[in-house]
Amino acid sequence: MDKLKPKLFSVMKNYTKEQFGKDVIAGIIVAIIALPLSIALALASGVAPERGIYTAITAGFVISFLGGSRVQIAGPTAAFATIVAGIVAKNGMDGLIIATLLAGLILILMGVFRLGNLIKFIPYTITTGFTSGIAVTIFIGQIKDFLGLTVVSEEPLIETMDKLKAVFVFIGTVNWQAVIVGMVCMVILIGWSYLPGFCKRIPPSLIAVLVSIAMVRGLKMNVNTIGDLYEISNKLPGISLPSVSLAAVRNVLPDAFTIAILAAIESLLSCVVADSMVNSRHRSNMELIAQGAGNITSALFGGIPATGAIARTAANVKNGGRTPIAGMVHAVTLLLILVVLMPYAALIPMPAIAAILFMVAYNMSEWRKFVRLCRTAPKSDIIVLVTTFVLTVVFDLVVAIEIGILLAAILFMKRMSDVTEVEGWKYLDDEDAPDSLDLREVPKNTVVYEVSGPLFFGAADKILKITLDEKINCLVLRMRSVSAIDATAMHNMEQLYSDCEKKNIKLIFAHVNEQPMNVMRKSGFLDRVGNENFCAHIDDALQRAQDLQ
Repeated sequence: MDKLKPKLFSVMKNYTKEQFGKDVIAGIIVAIIALPLSIALALASGVAPERGIYTAITAGFVISFLGGSRVQIAGPTAAFATIVAGIVAKNGMDGLIIATLLAGLILILMGVFRLGNLIKFIPYTITTGFTSGIAVTIFIGQIKDFLGLTVVSEEPLIETMDKLKAVFVFIGTVNWQAVIVGMVCMVILIGWSYLPGFCKRIPPSLIAVLVSIAMVRGLKMNVNTIGDLYEISNKLPGISLPSVSLAAVRNVLPDAFTIAILAAIESLLSCVVADSMVNSRHRSNMELIAQGAGNITSALFGGIPATGAIARTAANVKNGGRTPIAGMVHAVTLLLILVVLMPYAALIPMPAIAAILFMVAYNMSEWRKFVRLCRTAPKSDIIVLVTTFVLTVVFDLVVAIEIGILLAAILFMKRMSDVTEVEGWKYLDDEDAPDSLDLREVPKNTVVYEVSGPLFFGAADKILKITLDEKINCLVLRMRSVSAIDATAMHNMEQLYSDCEKKNIKLIFAHVNEQPMNVMRKSGFLDRVGNENFCAHIDDALQRAQDLQ
């Protein structure tokens, strides 16, 4: 069973000075990578830039300290951007804090009750669909700043479709100087990976930020910076408690569940990727508890929702990080950066932030997987994939996940119903029967039905399609291929037995598997039919029918 013990406590038994040095270097490098991303993701979430840093510091430290992974790096991620922006617009920062606190509590309960493995029941098509949808919403949301558009609106634009509409309405206000800054940043972000090996150790997002600042300041370009639009603070995060009421909790509870589910999915996926990179095995339930504690801490210190970040986790591994110490060093480094360098963040041009988020959106879009699924997956899976994607873009993630899971469940039940069959045996006259050892002699006035597939409410009606001729004395149901039966199917089975009783037909079962047998025993059906009419093998059932003639 998955242990509820932080990985930190396990790896410290054999910890060395050499590994400590590697962890410190990896933590500092990851902090440099996380700095511009945390600011960009905070702005994309509709909150002040320093709140992204608060999240990476507080949640990053707690999740590394308590986490079930050796190398997981946590912080703000793109997956939460649109959700957070919507919550802030509707309920303000207090609403976001309450939602994040509730999400943290839900995550802790999921871990305590060992629900870590239940995440695997969310279909791959749904996770791919909403991940690609989030990428598109982030991309659309940054077009305005990349083009330097002047958008006039009475209320903040939150919905993705409203943002896209505003781009077309105000396209005539393009600031070409902003476009130039954004394009230069895009060239740096894309082309940096083609430079010699030593250059790759420097995060391209950091280079893009520095170059864009130099362009705007040196050439005195008319381009909006973070300082033009937001107030920057380098104050240490302090505990902030919102005013909690039943009405406030009721308003944000659906969002809290969405944050919790998304945090669980993202963090556990990141853990799986990290496991393959360091040949380790994470503790899923402990990771959920750590994610819950990290989100509660982030909310209390003015941060936003956090989860495991796959890109930052991979960077940690590539730079030598092998224990949670690296994640804790990353958080402490960001704390020092916050105090010393945060005021200079006001100089970062908005097109640079937009360019960084364009790359984030592209990297998380998984468009190749999306296209491959559309080409190769069954039609029902494609329907779930495309529906989840479209709903994420047009509406929001809450609607997309709810309808996606409901649609996946319905289509799954349809597939299961299609493979469930109740078919009668074919009977051959002596002169027509080929020589075969597989053929069995069926007693006179006896019919045999072969039942295949799970008997659940979607296929339960097939039981009632069994024809009960008045000439029949015995009905044999062969259930060797029935793995499970539910209450609806059990009800129909009882109805079939009642019909048999009315027509004086004996009902005999052959090869009933463990789960169906337990259900029949618990419901009293076994006693009603009689133990003697439940046979281990079809030959025994046919002999029983012969004896009853």
